[in-house]
Amino acid sequence: MAQPHSHAPSPILTGLKGHCPRCGEGHLFKGFLTIRPKCEVCGLDFAFADSGDGPAFFVMSIVGIVVVALALWVEFAFEPPIWLHLTLWFSLTAILSLALVRPLKGLLVALQFHNKAEEGRLQK
Repeated sequence: MAQPHSHAPSPILTGLKGHCPRCGEGHLFKGFLTIRPKCEVCGLDFAFADSGDGPAFFVMSIVGIVVVALALWVEFAFEPPIWLHLTLWFSLTAILSLALVRPLKGLLVALQFHNKAEEGRLQK
């Protein structure tokens, strides 16, 4: 079992690394995007972890801005043929999307744990 920490780890660092939001040592993912049932170090149950469509939204926003800005700059600066545009920007879009989705999902789960976020409920 892990030693108790005197302070909580940074949710940003642990999330981006894909580590447990409570202990900062265990792994959050068991595959590329599949979240483990619990932390193998501290035993935190990851049932609370539901990032929903958040990671996809942020990936689309970030990648979209970067790719469109670069595509416009390349077009106005160099005027390459369309086949080169297609090759460059489809490849960059796929690479950036795959590179960003896991860290952003980990970040959102860690922030969800840190802020004790949960589904809203109406009280009667």
